[in-house]
Amino acid sequence: MEKSKNYFTKSRNILIMAVLCTMLWGSAYPSVKTGYKLFEIAGNVEGQMLFAGIRFAFAGILTIIAACFMNKKFVRPNKSNIKGITVLGLIQTTIQYIFYYIGMSNTTGVKASILNAISPFIVIILCHFLTKDDKINSKKAIGCILGFLGVVILNLGASKGINSGFSFMGEGFIILAATSFSVGSIYSKRIAHTGDAAVITGYQLLLGGLILILISFIKGVPHLTITPLGIILLVYMAFLSAIAFTVWTILLKYNSAGRISIYNFLTPIFGALMSALFLGEVFFNLKNIIALICVCTGIYIINRPDNR
Repeated sequence: MEKSKNYFTKSRNILIMAVLCTMLWGSAYPSVKTGYKLFEIAGNVEGQMLFAGIRFAFAGILTIIAACFMNKKFVRPNKSNIKGITVLGLIQTTIQYIFYYIGMSNTTGVKASILNAISPFIVIILCHFLTKDDKINSKKAIGCILGFLGVVILNLGASKGINSGFSFMGEGFIILAATSFSVGSIYSKRIAHTGDAAVITGYQLLLGGLILILISFIKGVPHLTITPLGIILLVYMAFLSAIAFTVWTILLKYNSAGRISIYNFLTPIFGALMSALFLGEVFFNLKNIIALICVCTGIYIINRPDNR
Protein backbone atom coordinates (compact mmCIF):
# COMPACT_ATOMS: atom_id res chain seq x y z
CA MET A 1 0.00 0.00 0.00
CA GLU A 2 2.76 2.45 1.01
CA LYS A 3 4.77 1.51 -2.09
CA SER A 4 1.76 2.23 -4.33
CA LYS A 5 1.17 5.55 -2.57
CA ASN A 6 4.78 6.60 -3.11
CA TYR A 7 4.59 5.67 -6.80
CA PHE A 8 1.28 7.41 -7.54
CA THR A 9 2.17 10.61 -5.67
CA LYS A 10 5.43 11.30 -7.51
CA SER A 11 5.07 14.38 -9.73
CA ARG A 12 6.61 12.70 -12.78
CA ASN A 13 4.29 9.70 -12.55
CA ILE A 14 1.25 11.93 -11.99
CA LEU A 15 2.21 13.95 -15.06
CA ILE A 16 2.55 10.89 -17.30
CA MET A 17 -0.69 9.26 -16.16
CA ALA A 18 -2.79 12.44 -16.10
CA VAL A 19 -1.59 13.44 -19.57
CA LEU A 20 -2.47 9.94 -20.81
CA CYS A 21 -6.01 10.34 -19.42
CA THR A 22 -6.55 13.78 -20.93
CA MET A 23 -5.10 12.64 -24.25
CA LEU A 24 -7.59 9.78 -24.37
CA TRP A 25 -10.50 11.99 -23.33
CA GLY A 26 -9.40 14.61 -25.87
CA SER A 27 -9.63 12.00 -28.60
CA ALA A 28 -13.27 11.48 -27.64
CA TYR A 29 -14.25 14.83 -29.22
CA PRO A 30 -13.61 13.78 -32.84
CA SER A 31 -14.56 10.19 -31.99
CA VAL A 32 -18.07 11.10 -30.82
CA LYS A 33 -18.66 13.36 -33.83
CA THR A 34 -17.37 10.64 -36.17
CA GLY A 35 -19.52 8.07 -34.39
CA TYR A 36 -22.65 10.14 -35.00
CA LYS A 37 -21.92 10.04 -38.73
CA LEU A 38 -20.95 6.36 -38.92
CA PHE A 39 -23.96 5.19 -36.90
CA GLU A 40 -26.26 7.86 -38.45
CA ILE A 41 -27.53 9.08 -35.06
CA ALA A 42 -26.77 12.83 -35.20
CA GLY A 43 -30.43 13.73 -34.61
CA ASN A 44 -31.47 10.57 -32.80
CA VAL A 45 -31.34 10.85 -28.99
CA GLU A 46 -32.23 7.19 -28.42
CA GLY A 47 -29.48 6.10 -30.80
CA GLN A 48 -27.00 8.37 -29.03
CA MET A 49 -27.90 6.85 -25.66
CA LEU A 50 -27.47 3.33 -27.08
CA PHE A 51 -24.10 4.33 -28.59
CA ALA A 52 -22.96 5.70 -25.21
CA GLY A 53 -24.40 2.77 -23.26
CA ILE A 54 -22.66 0.11 -25.36
CA ARG A 55 -19.40 2.07 -25.12
CA PHE A 56 -19.41 2.27 -21.33
CA ALA A 57 -20.86 -1.16 -20.61
CA PHE A 58 -18.14 -2.68 -22.81
CA ALA A 59 -15.52 -0.47 -21.11
CA GLY A 60 -16.73 -1.74 -17.74
CA ILE A 61 -16.47 -5.37 -18.86
CA LEU A 62 -12.93 -4.79 -20.18
CA THR A 63 -11.90 -3.19 -16.89
CA ILE A 64 -13.40 -6.00 -14.81
CA ILE A 65 -11.63 -8.62 -16.97
CA ALA A 66 -8.33 -6.77 -16.51
CA ALA A 67 -8.91 -6.61 -12.74
CA CYS A 68 -9.59 -10.37 -12.69
CA PHE A 69 -6.28 -11.08 -14.44
CA MET A 70 -4.38 -8.74 -12.10
CA ASN A 71 -5.93 -10.33 -9.01
CA LYS A 72 -5.84 -13.88 -10.48
CA LYS A 73 -9.48 -14.41 -9.46
CA PHE A 74 -12.96 -13.16 -10.28
CA VAL A 75 -13.42 -9.76 -8.66
CA ARG A 76 -16.61 -8.24 -7.34
CA PRO A 77 -17.39 -5.13 -5.29
CA ASN A 78 -17.16 -5.26 -1.52
CA LYS A 79 -20.50 -5.06 0.24
CA SER A 80 -19.30 -1.84 1.83
CA ASN A 81 -18.85 -0.03 -1.50
CA ILE A 82 -21.80 -1.32 -3.57
CA LYS A 83 -23.80 1.79 -2.72
CA GLY A 84 -20.85 4.02 -3.59
CA ILE A 85 -20.29 2.30 -6.94
CA THR A 86 -23.99 2.64 -7.77
CA VAL A 87 -24.00 6.36 -7.00
CA LEU A 88 -20.74 6.88 -8.92
CA GLY A 89 -22.08 4.98 -11.94
CA LEU A 90 -25.17 7.19 -11.99
CA ILE A 91 -23.26 10.46 -11.59
CA GLN A 92 -20.08 9.90 -13.59
CA THR A 93 -21.38 7.66 -16.36
CA THR A 94 -25.17 7.76 -16.79
CA ILE A 95 -25.96 11.38 -15.92
CA GLN A 96 -22.74 12.88 -17.28
CA TYR A 97 -23.00 11.18 -20.64
CA ILE A 98 -26.72 11.77 -21.11
CA PHE A 99 -25.86 15.46 -20.97
CA TYR A 100 -22.60 15.07 -22.92
CA TYR A 101 -23.92 13.06 -25.87
CA ILE A 102 -27.07 15.16 -26.32
CA GLY A 103 -25.10 18.37 -25.83
CA MET A 104 -22.47 17.37 -28.40
CA SER A 105 -25.19 16.88 -31.02
CA ASN A 106 -26.52 20.41 -30.42
CA THR A 107 -23.34 22.50 -30.29
CA THR A 108 -19.91 22.72 -31.87
CA GLY A 109 -16.83 20.92 -30.65
CA VAL A 110 -15.23 24.33 -30.14
CA LYS A 111 -17.88 25.51 -27.69
CA ALA A 112 -17.99 22.13 -25.99
CA SER A 113 -14.24 22.25 -25.32
CA ILE A 114 -14.48 25.73 -23.78
CA LEU A 115 -17.42 24.83 -21.56
CA ASN A 116 -15.89 21.51 -20.48
CA ALA A 117 -12.93 23.51 -19.20
CA ILE A 118 -15.01 24.70 -16.24
CA SER A 119 -14.61 21.24 -14.71
CA PRO A 120 -11.33 21.96 -12.86
CA PHE A 121 -12.86 25.14 -11.43
CA ILE A 122 -15.87 23.23 -10.12
CA VAL A 123 -13.69 20.53 -8.55
CA ILE A 124 -11.38 23.01 -6.84
CA ILE A 125 -14.29 25.12 -5.54
CA LEU A 126 -16.23 22.09 -4.26
CA CYS A 127 -13.10 20.66 -2.63
CA HIS A 128 -12.56 23.96 -0.83
CA PHE A 129 -15.94 23.62 0.90
CA LEU A 130 -16.21 19.83 1.18
CA THR A 131 -12.71 18.79 2.26
CA LYS A 132 -10.33 19.87 5.00
CA ASP A 133 -7.02 19.39 3.20
CA ASP A 134 -7.76 20.66 -0.32
CA LYS A 135 -8.39 24.38 0.09
CA ILE A 136 -8.04 27.05 -2.59
CA ASN A 137 -4.71 28.88 -2.42
CA SER A 138 -2.88 31.37 -4.62
CA LYS A 139 -1.16 28.61 -6.63
CA LYS A 140 -4.45 26.90 -7.49
CA ALA A 141 -6.12 30.21 -8.33
CA ILE A 142 -3.30 31.31 -10.67
CA GLY A 143 -3.06 27.84 -12.23
CA CYS A 144 -6.80 27.73 -12.93
CA ILE A 145 -6.81 31.22 -14.45
CA LEU A 146 -3.91 30.33 -16.75
CA GLY A 147 -5.52 27.03 -17.70
CA PHE A 148 -8.85 28.58 -18.58
CA LEU A 149 -7.11 31.42 -20.43
CA GLY A 150 -5.33 28.83 -22.53
CA VAL A 151 -8.60 27.14 -23.47
CA VAL A 152 -10.19 30.49 -24.42
CA ILE A 153 -7.14 31.43 -26.54
CA LEU A 154 -7.34 28.01 -28.21
CA ASN A 155 -10.84 28.84 -29.45
CA LEU A 156 -10.48 32.52 -30.36
CA GLY A 157 -11.59 33.25 -33.89
CA ALA A 158 -13.05 29.79 -34.46
CA SER A 159 -16.15 29.59 -36.60
CA LYS A 160 -19.31 29.47 -34.56
CA GLY A 161 -17.20 30.26 -31.52
CA ILE A 162 -18.09 31.50 -28.09
CA ASN A 163 -20.34 34.34 -29.30
CA SER A 164 -22.78 32.34 -31.43
CA GLY A 165 -25.60 32.06 -28.89
CA PHE A 166 -26.62 29.70 -26.13
CA SER A 167 -28.83 26.63 -26.31
CA PHE A 168 -29.85 24.79 -23.15
CA MET A 169 -29.91 21.45 -25.01
CA GLY A 170 -26.46 22.22 -26.41
CA GLU A 171 -24.19 24.45 -24.33
CA GLY A 172 -26.38 24.03 -21.24
CA PHE A 173 -26.09 20.25 -21.35
CA ILE A 174 -22.30 20.44 -21.81
CA ILE A 175 -22.07 22.57 -18.65
CA LEU A 176 -24.21 20.03 -16.78
CA ALA A 177 -21.98 17.22 -18.09
CA ALA A 178 -18.88 19.04 -16.81
CA THR A 179 -20.58 19.53 -13.45
CA SER A 180 -21.46 15.83 -13.26
CA PHE A 181 -17.86 14.87 -14.05
CA SER A 182 -16.60 17.23 -11.32
CA VAL A 183 -18.97 15.88 -8.68
CA GLY A 184 -18.10 12.35 -9.81
CA SER A 185 -14.37 13.05 -9.43
CA ILE A 186 -14.79 14.16 -5.83
CA TYR A 187 -17.08 11.23 -5.03
CA SER A 188 -14.69 8.85 -6.79
CA LYS A 189 -11.87 9.95 -4.50
CA ARG A 190 -14.13 9.33 -1.51
CA ILE A 191 -14.97 5.72 -2.41
CA ALA A 192 -11.60 4.83 -4.00
CA HIS A 193 -10.27 4.16 -0.50
CA THR A 194 -12.89 1.45 0.06
CA GLY A 195 -11.58 -0.99 -2.56
CA ASP A 196 -9.58 -1.72 -5.71
CA ALA A 197 -9.70 1.24 -8.14
CA ALA A 198 -10.04 -1.02 -11.20
CA VAL A 199 -12.94 -2.95 -9.63
CA ILE A 200 -14.73 0.25 -8.65
CA THR A 201 -14.19 1.75 -12.11
CA GLY A 202 -15.24 -1.40 -13.95
CA TYR A 203 -18.51 -1.89 -12.12
CA GLN A 204 -19.48 1.78 -12.17
CA LEU A 205 -18.89 1.92 -15.94
CA LEU A 206 -20.83 -1.31 -16.47
CA LEU A 207 -23.76 -0.16 -14.33
CA GLY A 208 -23.84 3.33 -15.85
CA GLY A 209 -23.62 1.89 -19.37
CA LEU A 210 -26.44 -0.63 -18.80
CA ILE A 211 -28.70 2.15 -17.51
CA LEU A 212 -27.95 4.20 -20.64
CA ILE A 213 -28.86 1.18 -22.79
CA LEU A 214 -32.16 0.77 -20.92
CA ILE A 215 -32.93 4.47 -21.37
CA SER A 216 -32.35 4.16 -25.13
CA PHE A 217 -35.21 1.63 -25.37
CA ILE A 218 -37.84 3.79 -23.62
CA LYS A 219 -39.46 4.83 -26.92
CA GLY A 220 -38.85 1.55 -28.73
CA VAL A 221 -35.88 -0.07 -30.45
CA PRO A 222 -33.30 2.65 -31.27
CA HIS A 223 -31.72 2.78 -34.72
CA LEU A 224 -28.01 2.30 -35.31
CA THR A 225 -26.40 1.80 -38.72
CA ILE A 226 -23.77 -0.89 -38.14
CA THR A 227 -20.55 -0.67 -40.18
CA PRO A 228 -17.09 -2.20 -39.69
CA LEU A 229 -15.57 1.26 -39.14
CA GLY A 230 -18.28 2.06 -36.61
CA ILE A 231 -17.53 -1.12 -34.64
CA ILE A 232 -13.78 -0.36 -34.65
CA LEU A 233 -14.49 3.16 -33.39
CA LEU A 234 -16.80 1.86 -30.66
CA VAL A 235 -14.18 -0.65 -29.48
CA TYR A 236 -11.54 2.11 -29.37
CA MET A 237 -13.84 4.38 -27.35
CA ALA A 238 -14.55 1.56 -24.90
CA PHE A 239 -10.82 0.98 -24.40
CA LEU A 240 -10.11 4.69 -23.93
CA SER A 241 -12.86 4.93 -21.29
CA ALA A 242 -11.63 1.83 -19.46
CA ILE A 243 -8.04 3.06 -19.32
CA ALA A 244 -8.71 6.74 -18.62
CA PHE A 245 -11.29 6.26 -15.86
CA THR A 246 -9.24 3.56 -14.13
CA VAL A 247 -6.03 5.59 -14.13
CA TRP A 248 -7.91 8.76 -13.09
CA THR A 249 -9.52 6.94 -10.16
CA ILE A 250 -6.10 5.67 -9.03
CA LEU A 251 -4.68 9.21 -9.18
CA LEU A 252 -7.61 10.58 -7.18
CA LYS A 253 -7.17 7.83 -4.60
CA TYR A 254 -3.63 8.92 -3.73
CA ASN A 255 -3.72 12.68 -4.45
CA SER A 256 -5.94 15.68 -3.81
CA ALA A 257 -8.73 16.19 -6.34
CA GLY A 258 -7.66 19.81 -6.78
CA ARG A 259 -4.14 18.81 -7.79
CA ILE A 260 -5.31 16.23 -10.33
CA SER A 261 -8.25 18.17 -11.80
CA ILE A 262 -6.01 20.94 -13.17
CA TYR A 263 -4.81 18.48 -15.83
CA ASN A 264 -8.32 18.53 -17.30
CA PHE A 265 -7.38 21.79 -18.99
CA LEU A 266 -5.28 19.63 -21.34
CA THR A 267 -8.34 17.74 -22.58
CA PRO A 268 -9.57 20.46 -25.01
CA ILE A 269 -5.98 21.02 -26.16
CA PHE A 270 -5.71 17.36 -27.10
CA GLY A 271 -9.24 17.54 -28.51
CA ALA A 272 -8.13 20.26 -30.92
CA LEU A 273 -4.96 18.34 -31.83
CA MET A 274 -6.88 15.10 -32.45
CA SER A 275 -9.43 17.00 -34.53
CA ALA A 276 -6.56 18.35 -36.63
CA LEU A 277 -5.16 14.86 -37.13
CA PHE A 278 -8.41 13.05 -37.90
CA LEU A 279 -10.83 15.74 -39.10
CA GLY A 280 -8.40 17.91 -41.05
CA GLU A 281 -8.62 20.96 -38.77
CA VAL A 282 -5.69 23.34 -38.19
CA PHE A 283 -3.76 23.07 -34.92
CA PHE A 284 -0.14 24.16 -35.35
CA ASN A 285 -0.40 27.95 -35.33
CA LEU A 286 0.72 30.71 -32.95
CA LYS A 287 -2.63 30.89 -31.15
CA ASN A 288 -2.67 27.20 -30.29
CA ILE A 289 0.97 27.17 -29.19
CA ILE A 290 0.30 30.11 -26.82
CA ALA A 291 -2.76 28.26 -25.48
CA LEU A 292 -0.68 25.15 -24.82
CA ILE A 293 1.98 27.23 -23.01
CA CYS A 294 -0.70 28.80 -20.77
CA VAL A 295 -2.17 25.42 -19.84
CA CYS A 296 1.22 23.83 -19.17
CA THR A 297 2.32 26.82 -17.07
CA GLY A 298 -0.85 26.57 -14.98
CA ILE A 299 -0.24 22.86 -14.38
CA TYR A 300 3.38 23.55 -13.42
CA ILE A 301 2.43 26.28 -10.93
CA ILE A 302 -0.09 24.08 -9.13
CA ASN A 303 2.27 21.10 -8.96
CA ARG A 304 5.40 23.08 -8.09
CA PRO A 305 6.59 22.23 -4.57
CA ASP A 306 6.49 25.05 -2.04
CA ASN A 307 9.80 26.52 -0.97
CA ARG A 308 10.34 26.04 2.72
